[in-house]
Amino acid sequence: MWMGRLLLIVALLTAPLSFLISAAQQLTGRAPSQVAVGEQFRLTYTINTQDAKGFRAGNIPDAFEVLMGPSTSTQSSFQMINGRTSSTSSITYTYILSAIKNGTFTIPAARVTVDGKAVESNELTIRVSGQAQQSRQGGSRSADDGMQTAGSSISGSDLFIKVTANKRRVHEQEPVLLTYKVYTVVGLTNLSGKMPDLKNFYTREVPLPQEKHFSVETINGRGYKTVTWSQYVMFPQASGKLEIPSIMFDGIVMQRNPNIDPFEAFFNGGAGYVEVKKKIKAPGITIYVDPLPKHPAGYSGGVGTFTISAQADKTELKANDPVRLRVVVSGSGNMKLLKQPVVNFPKDFDTYDAKVTDKTKLTTNGLEGQIIYDFLAVPRHQGTFEIPAIEYVYYDLSTEDYKTITTDSITLQVAKGDGTSTAVSSYTEQEDVENLNSDIHHIKGGDAELVSAGYFFFGSKAYWLTLAILFGSFVALFVIFRQRAIENANIVKQRAGKANKVATKRLRKAAKLMNGGRQNEFYDEVMRALWGYVGDKLNMPSEQLTRDNISQRLEEHSVSAETIGLFISALDECEFARYAPGDATGNMNKVYEAAMTAISQIAETMKKGKK
Repeated sequence: MWMGRLLLIVALLTAPLSFLISAAQQLTGRAPSQVAVGEQFRLTYTINTQDAKGFRAGNIPDAFEVLMGPSTSTQSSFQMINGRTSSTSSITYTYILSAIKNGTFTIPAARVTVDGKAVESNELTIRVSGQAQQSRQGGSRSADDGMQTAGSSISGSDLFIKVTANKRRVHEQEPVLLTYKVYTVVGLTNLSGKMPDLKNFYTREVPLPQEKHFSVETINGRGYKTVTWSQYVMFPQASGKLEIPSIMFDGIVMQRNPNIDPFEAFFNGGAGYVEVKKKIKAPGITIYVDPLPKHPAGYSGGVGTFTISAQADKTELKANDPVRLRVVVSGSGNMKLLKQPVVNFPKDFDTYDAKVTDKTKLTTNGLEGQIIYDFLAVPRHQGTFEIPAIEYVYYDLSTEDYKTITTDSITLQVAKGDGTSTAVSSYTEQEDVENLNSDIHHIKGGDAELVSAGYFFFGSKAYWLTLAILFGSFVALFVIFRQRAIENANIVKQRAGKANKVATKRLRKAAKLMNGGRQNEFYDEVMRALWGYVGDKLNMPSEQLTRDNISQRLEEHSVSAETIGLFISALDECEFARYAPGDATGNMNKVYEAAMTAISQIAETMKKGKK
């Protein structure tokens, strides 16, 4: 009896205390109320507990560049008063921001989960005005290895890309080598950017080693690490002033975080460094293209330097035997754009489409190598025949004029055939010649089937039976194809039906990426699975895929608020997990489970709604 009363008293005493502790938990955001353009400042969020999980900042306006963050630090303190011990603890999430344009901007509330409940911070309003004075050194660096300190600004003189062309004035189809070279004094670890499709250029990327080796180059007395990042061979397809646009590269720079204890960093796999995203704009360039003179007759479309040769596999043969003529165009220039040589075979020859073999390679000088054309022809009669010389016209860049090159003519001695045909096989997939000289077949022999006089198939039992079978088959096929046409026309239904399969396929791929430890690719694949699933399931184009639109459409399909919240939470977890502190594998497992659960619940709810 007394034990029950004691437990009741302890419960009554501890319940208000736990309530007060939970109520006291607040996520507090702090930032300066006014900054200048170019000024760096700290944005911090602090919560007075160490049991917080899943921190997510609000959408930081594009008026601020995130130089670092979020970095996480914990604080704990103990004190004893009158023999009683008390302790306090907190977690602080820190961003380093830089203002990039004037105006007044609001940073929405951040969120964190404590004991399964979401806790939101206050909103922050920051006014940006004026211009900050920039340091000439472009940010502090570590004294030993030159790596920047976390939060340091990365200026345009610290990291930039030079774009050069080996020729600025060319003719149409004349190759131009475009080189993108990186100059850096910071810890650049990754860079990605791609040449867009250009309608006025035929573009080929020069293969470069995946592993980049930097060299040192001095510019204006300052030493830079440099490397040729990418090269393109451009063949202009039009004349005039052609613009190659600027390209935006996405870079990742490593910076040292001095706020992390080196001992703790060692046991956390190098947590003393942070990754900073940096966009680098490679400038555009102008190419002046002169038009080619008026094309002569038989122009091949070639620009460069070329040679041509022709050779038959045999010069003596019998009628109806095939002969192969090999024509080889060699040289350097726009070889992918050359026209096929024209061979004027004698009229008595049957000819077939040529087999084309491309043996060219891309170099910094353009395309070099050979293109081989194998022509097949079959003489039908005996006699002496001549394949005339093949003429090939191209524009020679060295002489800046059109040049005509020719092959030697080829004489064929065709003897009388022996009445048997030679099979033409093993040549190309296009060949439809297998047995020559067999156009007219012998009259079929053997016993003939006799029928009674006066018998007619029309009106017989077999006639009506055949007609009934054909009519039934027609009706069945009509119904089947009509149903298939209706289903094919319903694109919305097809997309919704395939949504689960597509999402499952993407999540399987994400699981493989997670097992392989490929963190960035894993999050990208999960995001594609989430956005793609809801886009297909709700028939929403990509430009309408926002959280508000998704929530509204799911509500229209009677999806519960809990399920909608779970899906949006899965999106948020995926977006922020790659920046979340702690074990990367644990974060990936959490994101993967959230995505699987969200998609499964939406699929189950919408399936019930259709019944």
